[in-house]
Amino acid sequence: MARSNGIIDPAVLDKLSGLELVARRAVEGFMAGVHASPQRGSSVEFAQHRAYAPGDEVRKIDWKVFARSERLVVKEYVEETNLSLNLLVDASESMGFGSTGWTKFDYARWGAAALAHLVLGKRDTAGLVIFDDSIRAKVPPGNGAPQEAAILRSLEEASPGGPTAVGEVLRTLVPRIRRRGITAVFSDFFDDIDSILEGIKRLVHEGHEPILFQVVDPLETSFDLDALVKLEGLEGAGNLKIDPKAIRDAYLEEIQAHTRQLAQRARALSVDFVQVTTNEPLDAVLAAYLSRRLARARSGG
Repeated sequence: MARSNGIIDPAVLDKLSGLELVARRAVEGFMAGVHASPQRGSSVEFAQHRAYAPGDEVRKIDWKVFARSERLVVKEYVEETNLSLNLLVDASESMGFGSTGWTKFDYARWGAAALAHLVLGKRDTAGLVIFDDSIRAKVPPGNGAPQEAAILRSLEEASPGGPTAVGEVLRTLVPRIRRRGITAVFSDFFDDIDSILEGIKRLVHEGHEPILFQVVDPLETSFDLDALVKLEGLEGAGNLKIDPKAIRDAYLEEIQAHTRQLAQRARALSVDFVQVTTNEPLDAVLAAYLSRRLARARSGG
C-alpha cells in the first residue's frame, strides 16, 4: 500500500468505491447503500398493497379497499434506514509506532477515510472522533462532499501523541451520540480490557453497533528482533535496553493473551472484533470483512 500526498492512496479508494455493498441486507451488518430500502417497515411512505395472509396484523388491513371491493389487502411501507456511521480513531502515542514505512495511526486513518468515502458516497451519514485519553477532535455527523472533506482534513491534521483511554472515551461519547448506528473504532486497544468492554457495553445497551478494528504492526505480533535494542517507552514509560530473545516468548504470550481475551469478550457481546496488521492491503482487508458480514446477513446469522 503506497503512501500518497493524501491520507489514503486514491487507487485504494477507487477500488473500495467499486465494491457492491449497497444491498440493504448489509446495512444491519455494516454498510449502507440507497436511501429507499426494499425492506418493508412502518414509516409514512406508502409502498404497495398486497393480499391479506393469515398471520398479518389486522391493523395493517386497508378497510377502505375492503369497503369498495370486499377484498382484504394490507398496506406495506418503504422503511427509511439511512445509515449513521461514527468513526473513532485512536491517536495515542502507541499508535505512532510503525515498521512498515507507515504507522498504525496512518493505517487507522486510511481505514476511517475509506469507510467515510463509501458511506458518504451513498448519501448516508458519517461523523468522526479523534481521541487519546480524551476527545481531541470531532467532526459532527453529516453527509455530502463537504462532510467528507471535513473528515479527511481532520484526519490529515491529526498526529499521534499522549496516553490512551479507549474505554473512558467510549463512556464519555455514548450520551452524546444522538442517533443509533454503527460505531467503528480503530485502535491498537493497548488499554485495560475491563475499561474497554465497559465502554462497549454502554454502546450496545444504547442500541449502537460497535465494530472493533485492532490495528497492529507486524513487528508487534512477531517480535522478530535479533540484536540488542533500545525500547523507548510509550505513553509515559521509560527507556530500556534489552535482549529481545530473552523476553520474546513472554512478550508474545502476553500480547496474544490480551488480544484473545479482548476478542472473546467482544464476541460474547455479539460485537465484531477484526485484527488487521499494517502490512495488509487495506482494500483487501475491508473487502474480506464486508463479504463475511454480507454472507452472515444473508444467512440470518
